[in-house]
Amino acid sequence: MTTTIPSVVELAEALIACPSVTPAAGLVFDCLQGKLEPLGFAVHRFHAGEAPDGPVENLFAIRMGPKGSRHFGFAGHVDVVPPGEGWTSAPFAPERRGGLLYGRGAVDMKGSIAAMVAAAAEVPADAGALSFIITGDEEGPATFGTQELIKHMRAVDAIPDLILVGEPTSVSRLGDMMKIGRRGSTNLWLEVEGKEGHVAYPHLADNPITKLVHLLAELKAMPLDEGTDWFQASNLEITDLTVGNPATNVIPARASARLSIRFNDQHSGTELGDQVRAIAEKYGGTVRQVVYGEAFLTPPGAFSDLIAAAVEAEVGLRPEVSTTGGTSDARFLKDLCPVIEFGLCNATMHKRDEAVAVEDLEALVRIYTRVAKAALAR
Repeated sequence: MTTTIPSVVELAEALIACPSVTPAAGLVFDCLQGKLEPLGFAVHRFHAGEAPDGPVENLFAIRMGPKGSRHFGFAGHVDVVPPGEGWTSAPFAPERRGGLLYGRGAVDMKGSIAAMVAAAAEVPADAGALSFIITGDEEGPATFGTQELIKHMRAVDAIPDLILVGEPTSVSRLGDMMKIGRRGSTNLWLEVEGKEGHVAYPHLADNPITKLVHLLAELKAMPLDEGTDWFQASNLEITDLTVGNPATNVIPARASARLSIRFNDQHSGTELGDQVRAIAEKYGGTVRQVVYGEAFLTPPGAFSDLIAAAVEAEVGLRPEVSTTGGTSDARFLKDLCPVIEFGLCNATMHKRDEAVAVEDLEALVRIYTRVAKAALAR
């Protein structure tokens, strides 16, 4: 019996129609499972974690190839950011208008997942192992998402040789950019204690704001780097400054600030935290740090060439290799094997009236099909 596979647009519409604001669970995974199982994939779904960052639903699906064959993985997320107000049509009621498909997740990244499923239908089962690594929490804390999927993949000995993440990497037109790495990301919370007192008697108090201002000035002047061949310079930004003092005539007892550092592969998150801590201690400050991901790079080579060749064959241009932008779950998957991100145009992601060109969806299926076949044939 031959299985009829819906078109990529129909697949995308089915996924968009499942409301899945992060953390996604239930219906959208039911939908994806229903599309993969007829293609011969064994689907495993599980929840991980507890509040406040969990529980999170994840899905790992694999179609095994011949013994000893290569294994190629498609990775992504089915959760989306809240749609907000002011949409022309309902955000979770996909609608086609003027050659575009509208709906929350059309670009980031249910459209890409639909293209992956459609591509999987074109890859012969005997070409090699093919898997889907899909989380319901990429847009949120990501504590119990892809990191838990990695644990599962290791436990069942199903580590891909290469992974393609379907994040929307294209800028002006489909195929003009792929991501071969990402900068790391860390946030740090600083607090400086002082001694409260009357502003008319400053010698009887110890103003923590003064100390915090000097601390922040020294941090901003701290040299990080000038960038590398593949990464822009690291940057430290002050993202919050809080005192919470309701009185106009009182020197407060404490002041706090928050920093965000985006860093390249010349640093680690821990090392940067130690540098901040050493400076903070000079002013009596304390530091709390969370590292959201380390910088990584998949050096240009066979994998990026493979993707570039597939893009060029289908849309006639060779993508720029880049490490710009924010973080993605590739920051975790890079611990398994080489990973590269490639997907749709990102102009409308996270915006109202998010939309993807139907023509781009169809081209992406052909690109993903070429990539998967070539990766399995290596």
